[in-house]
Amino acid sequence: MVEISEREEELPDVEIGKLLEIAVEHPEIISLGPGEPDFPAAKEIVEHTKKIAGKVNHYSPPGGRIEFKKEIVKKLKKENKIDVTESQIVVTCGSQEALLLATACTLDVSEQILLPNPGYMGFLPTFELFNANPKFIELKEETGYSINPDDVKKQINKKKTKVLLINSPANPTGNVLSRNILEELADIAIENDLYIFSDEAYEKIIYDDTKHISIASLNGMSQYAVTFHTFSKTAAMCGYRLGYVAAPHKLADAIKNTHIYSTVCAPTISQLLGIKALQMGNKYVNKMVKEYDRRRRMLIPKLNDLGITTPMPKGAFYGFGNITAFEKNSKKFCLNMIKKAKVAAVPGIDFGPAGEGHVRFSFATDYKLIEKALDRIEGFLHKYK
Repeated sequence: MVEISEREEELPDVEIGKLLEIAVEHPEIISLGPGEPDFPAAKEIVEHTKKIAGKVNHYSPPGGRIEFKKEIVKKLKKENKIDVTESQIVVTCGSQEALLLATACTLDVSEQILLPNPGYMGFLPTFELFNANPKFIELKEETGYSINPDDVKKQINKKKTKVLLINSPANPTGNVLSRNILEELADIAIENDLYIFSDEAYEKIIYDDTKHISIASLNGMSQYAVTFHTFSKTAAMCGYRLGYVAAPHKLADAIKNTHIYSTVCAPTISQLLGIKALQMGNKYVNKMVKEYDRRRRMLIPKLNDLGITTPMPKGAFYGFGNITAFEKNSKKFCLNMIKKAKVAAVPGIDFGPAGEGHVRFSFATDYKLIEKALDRIEGFLHKYK
């Protein structure tokens, strides 16, 4: 019998897929699990799709269409203070593919990448697929899930550590890294000759007076910062599979060359729609953020009132709640909540060992449905055993 590779069999068995499948198959279940906007793509994007649909049947260049990359360069300079050329941009099928390609081009077998824990569930498997050696930087609830530069220093192996990954605004914690922290991490990267992979998928989904800062904008980081962006969250274009990476010249060339052997290029239609999205500015995302904020201000205090200690997120659209007053096993808690309360959320263990004892509640869900879900959760917790 032909066997499946050990590499695939060793990938983590996350619960989110199973839970969301249950939620889809049973419409009576309210899902607080989504990792994507519940808003449609902007009307302008839909109309432009119809307009260009008959002109997009050919491949695009592996690095991306030049007219699209010109718009990306302008956007990065204006909004992120990142100064790059078109040759430093590689357009991909979402930022997840960009991360995979960058991993292939920077990490050889057993070389180390440091990554946050808890952190986005797609990080760890990406590095394990290439037989790299991931090491966790534990994020602590009492410090707001921010990265501690001293913890990073302790994990660095001078011979093996090649990359530090950061995610700000962060999934699942909602933390946004401060300028001071970013400056310390930049110093560490320069001193130890490390790439910093900066996942900025939620860059525009921030609240209150919080500021998002791209580490690539800091002095001295042009040869170290690798910045990942996507249209999935900020433009509500998840299904269009469109993202990009901005990298130092040598690495950008390597990623572009490797892209030929993965998907060849991002969809031509998506790239042309990406141009439209960038030219539209931030009006639509600001509208989404205003509604997310309304939901955030309702959901988070209520979770705390119910005994699920949940810090107020500064960015993204998740609350990461501590459930240990009721249950230490997050998988068990979420399965019980689906069965008894008809509410789906994502167990913290899916985000790494430090996520155990927590649950991620998404507020990328209609306001009234969140209210209804909270009523169900309240009844569920009163009877929880």
